[in-house]
Amino acid sequence: EVNAGFFYSNAEQREAMVAAERRQVDEKVRRIIELKNKVCSGNDNNFVVINQKGIDPLSLDLLARAGIIALRRAKRRNMERLVLACGGEAVNSVDDLTPGCLGWAGLVYEHVLGEEKYTFVENVKNPHSCTILIKGPNDHTIAQIKDAVRDGLRAVKNTIEDEAVVLGAGAFEVAARQYLVNEVKKTVEGRAQLGVEAFADALLVVPKTLAENAGLDTQDVIIALKGEHDRGNIVGLNQHSGDPIDPQMEGIFDNYSVKRQIINSGPVIASQLLLVDEVIRAGRNMRKPT
Repeated sequence: EVNAGFFYSNAEQREAMVAAERRQVDEKVRRIIELKNKVCSGNDNNFVVINQKGIDPLSLDLLARAGIIALRRAKRRNMERLVLACGGEAVNSVDDLTPGCLGWAGLVYEHVLGEEKYTFVENVKNPHSCTILIKGPNDHTIAQIKDAVRDGLRAVKNTIEDEAVVLGAGAFEVAARQYLVNEVKKTVEGRAQLGVEAFADALLVVPKTLAENAGLDTQDVIIALKGEHDRGNIVGLNQHSGDPIDPQMEGIFDNYSVKRQIINSGPVIASQLLLVDEVIRAGRNMRKPT
């Protein structure tokens, strides 16, 4: 992208400059039309030009007469996504235009949604980028749907990168709690046992929250889940009925990396909060009159 300036001292120079600019633009249009005729002759294919900058009306008319759809002022990020979706490459000059620079799409059309016009590019061959269209009755609903879609995509991304999942519906937390209390607690002595037990009980916040959100009695739910785990059954909570279920059979899983981050960050954050509490008390004591 080049920015340049120029000066002219009279009307004749200005007219000459305008004519030279027109010839240059017409030459660019001619080369685009030549490429279109080269790749579209003898078939039913159409030709689309998408430009990040503006296109003057005369050039639009010339392209339209040649059967070329021209779209102007596309955003930079959309240009990058188009390359990923359709193939080809974005070019800054028409000097080296070849068929290898072109992408491919089965359908390109304009559609009006509300008061806005959108151009849809569909039926691409090997897309590496796409757009999810979200519609709703109001901005709040659209924001909720957008957050849900984003969370779902991130969950899928984490699963692909981790190459592993853990059982959801609170099954992992209850199983980890039972293991800490029944196995790990026996390997430590003294007050450390209280720490193990406190950390184990803290893990039950997840199944308790699931039960509260479903309007269930948290004590009954936790007792039922603990009983099943003590009998060797790895189960989670069915929020609809309140009964224990097998998360694997129901297809309920959580991200491994998310669980690992929670377990690693929880004790660190708790320790930091305790330290902050001590600093606050010391500061208040310092401000007391003597």
